[in-house]
Amino acid sequence: MLSELLKNLNKELRPENTHQTWRFQTFLQMVAENPAVALRDIFQIFTDMVQYYACENGKCNLSNGLMQIENVNLERIFVDDCEEPFFFDSLFANKFIKLINGFKQGVQNTNIFLFEGPPGSGKSTFLNNLLEKFEKYTQLPEGVTYQTAWKVPTYKIHKSLNRFLEDFLQQDQSNFAEINQKTDDFNPKNGDKSDSSKNFPKKDLPDVVQFVCPNHDHPILHIPKAHRLDFLKKLIPDIDFLHQLTTQKEYEWVQKEESCSVCSAFYDALLEKLGEHSAVWDMIFVKKVHFNRKYSEGISIYNPGDNFIEMPLKNTTIQHQINQLFRNEEVQYTYSHLAKTNNGIYALMDIKENNIKRLMHLHGIISDGVHKVDFLEEKIKSLFFGSVNPADKQHYEYTPSFKDRIITINVPYILDYGIEVRIYLNKFGNEIRKAFLPNVLENIAKIIVATRLHKESPIIRQWLRQPARYHKHLDKDFLLLKMELYAGNVPAWLSEEDAKKYDDKIRKDLIQESEQEGKKGFSGRQSLNVFNALFTKYSKNEKIITMQMVENYFLKKGKIHDEIPDGFVESLVEMYDFKVMQEMKESIYAYNQEKIQTDIQNYVVSINFEHETSIFNPYTKIEIPISETHFGEFEAIILGINATWGEKIQFRQNTRTEYVSQTLAQEINMQGKSLLETAQYKKLFEKYTHNLKNNALLPHITNETFRRALQDYQTHNFNAYDQRLRQDVTQLINNLQTKFQYTEEGAKQVCVYAWDKGLLKKY
Repeated sequence: MLSELLKNLNKELRPENTHQTWRFQTFLQMVAENPAVALRDIFQIFTDMVQYYACENGKCNLSNGLMQIENVNLERIFVDDCEEPFFFDSLFANKFIKLINGFKQGVQNTNIFLFEGPPGSGKSTFLNNLLEKFEKYTQLPEGVTYQTAWKVPTYKIHKSLNRFLEDFLQQDQSNFAEINQKTDDFNPKNGDKSDSSKNFPKKDLPDVVQFVCPNHDHPILHIPKAHRLDFLKKLIPDIDFLHQLTTQKEYEWVQKEESCSVCSAFYDALLEKLGEHSAVWDMIFVKKVHFNRKYSEGISIYNPGDNFIEMPLKNTTIQHQINQLFRNEEVQYTYSHLAKTNNGIYALMDIKENNIKRLMHLHGIISDGVHKVDFLEEKIKSLFFGSVNPADKQHYEYTPSFKDRIITINVPYILDYGIEVRIYLNKFGNEIRKAFLPNVLENIAKIIVATRLHKESPIIRQWLRQPARYHKHLDKDFLLLKMELYAGNVPAWLSEEDAKKYDDKIRKDLIQESEQEGKKGFSGRQSLNVFNALFTKYSKNEKIITMQMVENYFLKKGKIHDEIPDGFVESLVEMYDFKVMQEMKESIYAYNQEKIQTDIQNYVVSINFEHETSIFNPYTKIEIPISETHFGEFEAIILGINATWGEKIQFRQNTRTEYVSQTLAQEINMQGKSLLETAQYKKLFEKYTHNLKNNALLPHITNETFRRALQDYQTHNFNAYDQRLRQDVTQLINNLQTKFQYTEEGAKQVCVYAWDKGLLKKY
């Protein structure tokens, strides 16, 4: 049993072949077949990684800059399969996508990108998750990228090899690979040992000198730069790709870059010995880059306390073999620690302590892409990332030459209350939602987010000319509205006029304004502590946590609570109360569409016959009694019970005129519509149902029996109430559950809360 389990596990854990190599000629065929994959530098492969994870089928509209990113799911990078998820709002998502678009355009490869945010904003988690996904991507077939490897049979350099073996290889070059499949190179043990061994210069020189380029040189760089573009034009049949290659900035590197100092010196030394470029190309092999953060291969992350390495890196074994191969010391196998992330990612986690030195050391490299290693000139093209606290900017912000080389991306505290709720659920478990009445958990998040926002918003004040009309939905500083807009929501309660004014310009200005927000207030860690304290306090009694409990908790005096803007909690509670009443009205309202249709059609027809005792309605096929009572019942709902006699007469005249001149004459007689399809009917239907809903709770405003019936619901005592009251309470409780996700106990609790607080009278 155990043996079988281990055998199956072994199959699942079959290691990736990271040592696979291809001949240079084979690689060029790969370039011809799929140039978009074979010809990628670090900026292109990083962009492709984001596309791969975030876009369905790798294709999407990355950004329109208006908090409405289409078909993009960045959670696949920062949340899914991450040990510690990084939750972000749409504002940050737009900034990140804008950054990636810059990579794709190839205009930002001489910069360092610093993600700046206050302590507790999650910038370190963001960077760790980003690099983790990049490393995983490079292990996939879609994420493959290539580097140069050298394999030089020593017999080709030292001409004293047994003539028989040389002739043998010339007769059938294909046997070369078969002699030694593992290295794809010649092994003299298969030849004449007695003759060949004495012809090799020294016993410590292996039959094959081989090494991987320490700078991860792309293999295409070994085609001489002057001939490279013309060669690729003849090699690649894809016309569309060739157009990109010759016109787009992201492919400039293919035409302009050269191999590293180690490879170029090695290439020149081989060319001098062999006399033919083709003979040198036979010794170039191509290997997949194996990005590995643990060993700083392709990805290096430095923490402030990590030792700063400045001395050159060398491999004495390889250096000795190269010296023996050429019998000189002209080729120096020397490189810096930066070479390990050349065409990779170099990241500084917090700019402090030793990372200050590292940043200063990058100064010239970021500007010119080159630096000295001993006497060698080493070219570096890496993706430089870093995270920084605002207080640590002093270490570089006053260095003039850094100003145009450092690109800062803000990582503020979360400004979207919905994302803030997700953080609580992730930390404490989805089950905690059951401990709160609907909307209460979101309101806690709104209080937290309010501490992170500026009280002044010139953009909103300029946009909303009459904010007083929204007093049930707004606080005095417009923070509640701003939260909705930052979440990408345009509230339904805005007037049609104001909603239309919220155009692209207002959106862009608001996004620009948001750049200064989220730098103060409750940090991510503080918000979790505050939430935990509240939850612990009120969940002990095993009752559902209400808005009243939240209000009492946050209106306490104290250092933390003083950060909450004045009057915000009170405005939030008022908005919550209004929403609760709308839910209750919607739930208790008995929607009988057929009766409403009949009432409207009867009224519209009957007002044309005020002096008749009764008429036959051709639409409803029923006899209508003409009386002031008949008109008054309908008008009381449409106009309200306090409407004056003059208002009623004016309404009848307007309705009659519209019916005769527009509805009957135009829409019914000329356009062939039914009365139910006309604009007049639809307008009356909307107003009639709206007023019915608003007045649905009127009979229970001062009725103490209604409150007792709510508490007695689903008990033996509930049967003692009259049928109509039982019907109203049952419908109210059931609809609150089905329409608004209350539990039965929560529905009872919120209804009693509304009655006790006098909300039925107020709203």
